[in-house]
Amino acid sequence: MSKYTLNVNGKKHSVELAPDTPLLWALRDTLGLVGTKYGCGAGQCGACTVLIDGVPQRSCMTPAAALGNKKVTTIEGLDPTAAHPLQQAWLELDVPQCGYCQAGQIMSASALLKAHPAPTDAQIDKAMAGNLCRCATYVRIRAGIHRAAGLLTHAKGAK
Repeated sequence: MSKYTLNVNGKKHSVELAPDTPLLWALRDTLGLVGTKYGCGAGQCGACTVLIDGVPQRSCMTPAAALGNKKVTTIEGLDPTAAHPLQQAWLELDVPQCGYCQAGQIMSASALLKAHPAPTDAQIDKAMAGNLCRCATYVRIRAGIHRAAGLLTHAKGAK
């Protein structure tokens, strides 16, 4: 076991982990942030997606020891009050069915909206291609992203 400092959701956490511990397990088991889900353990499904310095990454494949000073954002850190436009759109449009993959979906979508505030269907499809939904709610996910983009645009216009 070694000591590491993880910068998660804007807070620094001192943790003791084996050097090969995936970030997913550091988040869930050590920090108690259980919004990030275990899906496949091979980086293929996207359920464990978090943002590392703003870029969607699979936490099941990312060694926590390799993060250094990088900033990790989980679904819990996207908006502590669950008022992020993506979270609002997901609820408004009843996007999830079982909901298991949705934290990863939302995290990938948040990076997309940061890069493309008004994404096309093609941009959404490309950005979300690595996030699998066993319930096949892809049409609702796309609609949720478009709705969130509208909410973000409205919020910027109101400022």
